[in-house]
Amino acid sequence: MRGSLEPLDLGVQIPYHFRCPISLELMRDPVTVSTGQTYDRASIEAWVSTGNTTCPVTRAPLTDVTLIPNHTLRRLIQEWCVANRSSGIERIPTPKQPADPAVVRSLLNQISSESNQPQYRLSAVRRLRGLARDSDKNRFLIASHNTSEILLDIVFSNSGSESFELNHESLALLVMFPLTESECVSVASDLNRISYLSQLLFHSSFEVRVNSAALIEMVVAGTRSPELRAQISNIDEILEGVIDILKNPISYPRALKIGIKALFALCLVKQTRQKAVSAGVADTLIDRLADFEKCDAERALATIELLCRIPSGCAAFAAHALTVPLLVKVILKISDRATEYAAGALLSLCSASEQCKMDAVAACILTQLLLLVQSDCTERAKRKAQLLLKLLRDSWPEDSIGNSDDFGCSEVVVPF
Repeated sequence: MRGSLEPLDLGVQIPYHFRCPISLELMRDPVTVSTGQTYDRASIEAWVSTGNTTCPVTRAPLTDVTLIPNHTLRRLIQEWCVANRSSGIERIPTPKQPADPAVVRSLLNQISSESNQPQYRLSAVRRLRGLARDSDKNRFLIASHNTSEILLDIVFSNSGSESFELNHESLALLVMFPLTESECVSVASDLNRISYLSQLLFHSSFEVRVNSAALIEMVVAGTRSPELRAQISNIDEILEGVIDILKNPISYPRALKIGIKALFALCLVKQTRQKAVSAGVADTLIDRLADFEKCDAERALATIELLCRIPSGCAAFAAHALTVPLLVKVILKISDRATEYAAGALLSLCSASEQCKMDAVAACILTQLLLLVQSDCTERAKRKAQLLLKLLRDSWPEDSIGNSDDFGCSEVVVPF
């Protein structure tokens, strides 16, 4: 229960002093400002971040923007939530306090000092990683201290076996922050660094493998040079390692997300697509398509459409019995982008294979396409649907709308 609507709908009135004066919702992390007024942390931080310098309630100047946690009020709110649990109200969790900038600087100094023992640096990395996990605000604070530059040096340092764990923990922390283009280029242009990351893709620790794939994706996506992107994509071990993450039965949501992001980034390089097909990516994507979350499913479908643009890719996807039925099924089910990519892949498949045409008709694609062209989907998706309707016109069963006198789509929906 994040706000006031749920309890009000349930007939439970939120006490006035439990509401944030700005959002009017139940406070989850009450903090007090210099004027003595209490607000929910997220609301007052948003107020100050937009340039406001006065207290929203008293209009008095905020002489100090320090936010002091109101622990007493938070505990009262939590007790109230527990007392009203029978009405469907969940207890708000105890919020974690924002990282102290001084603590962050101290930890980074410990990490960057090569004179410190590896175990002390490792402990500092783990503490910093814990802070980064707590909130976006903490990650922004940590990133503002050139953290990526420090961590890149550690990740690719060769200090001996005793520092391997430090390297791997630093990698796990590094992929939590965006890289600048110059940092991406510094990795992409160093074959030794790329080779090291390709080796980590086959590490005994699955988390290390996933983090390596995450850094590879960041570097490929953040490098503008086509030559450098091609140089990375041409390393067979990288493609094999990324595909193995996707097909691995122990893959969890984050692993699937990173795996498909990395695969899509690699397949944007044209030279990589044939290698991806040869590595068996078609079966992997179709078998795991139902396991992806929304954004990841979009990337998976975009990758399928990319690979269907080459003959070998079309053949590989057409050979999988579930490809066409799944692509037909996702139309209008996930998002406009997903629908567009699915329609594009189907257009390529049906243009290349009579069997795919029959499979599409058997999967009731006609209904899906008619709904698509009348929907609010993208114009490109509608255009692909119209092309599919025209392409499949002669494949409809004799008793279908496609071959009846009532089928008005040939002139109205497909104006060619």
